[in-house]
Amino acid sequence: MTTNCIKFTSADIETAKGTGSISTLTFDLDITVEPVASANPMAPTHRVLGRSPRGKLVECGGIWKKQNKETGADYYTLTIRDHGFSANLGKAANQEDLSLQAVIPWGPKDAA
Repeated sequence: MTTNCIKFTSADIETAKGTGSISTLTFDLDITVEPVASANPMAPTHRVLGRSPRGKLVECGGIWKKQNKETGADYYTLTIRDHGFSANLGKAANQEDLSLQAVIPWGPKDAA
């Protein structure tokens, strides 16, 4: 699988499980994402799980469904807590498969 992508089990991302990987200059992480059922509109749609150095599966972040304030379009964001990593999910380049989502990192929050 290509790095910095998540392959979901269906194009209905909000209810689908997925697997993927995120690689940067400071970390390289294989992830599993599992949907979360919650009535809380602020809750994440997915838990993000990675492996500890000893191989244990641990929760390390989440995916949230957001809405663009200007267009009203839905989109998803991903956060990996321990690395201070945030990204949007979007259609992978040269792909028509909506179940394959690219992980598109944000710049640092304090960057000008």
